[in-house]
Amino acid sequence: MSSVNFHLVDEAAALQLAASFAEFKPDKAIIYLLGDLGTGKTTFSRGFIQASGHHGNVKSPTYTLVESYLLPDCTIHHMDLYRLADAEELEYLGIHELTESGICLIEWPQRGEGVIPQSDLTLNLNYEGQGRRLLAESHNPMAAGWLTQVESHFTR
Repeated sequence: MSSVNFHLVDEAAALQLAASFAEFKPDKAIIYLLGDLGTGKTTFSRGFIQASGHHGNVKSPTYTLVESYLLPDCTIHHMDLYRLADAEELEYLGIHELTESGICLIEWPQRGEGVIPQSDLTLNLNYEGQGRRLLAESHNPMAAGWLTQVESHFTR
């Protein structure tokens, strides 16, 4: 539906953008995080989760596949499917129940293709010099509105 490019000069900028997304977050959303190793998918997720009210460490779910955060105003499920051997394994994790509640941040969603639902928002991170380029793409009216709010409030 719509897309916006954000230039992130450093980790602080990535955390600031994640906080902007958290500020305007809906009650429920599926967000795909795409990008090569080290582009900042987990950094963005950490910033989003902490800006949503989690006090404490945000560990990468690389080995557990899912880390859930039950916060006062929302639930966030952070998933990392990088080590997933077969998308069908997600059925054992209760993927459908998880994606029906709260916000799902899904790193490496292509590994769950055919099992995980379509995203509302896709965030594609790429290296750009010393920084990163984040292309945010909305896939429905709710996500388009969310993206518009973030774009108008994020100071680059």
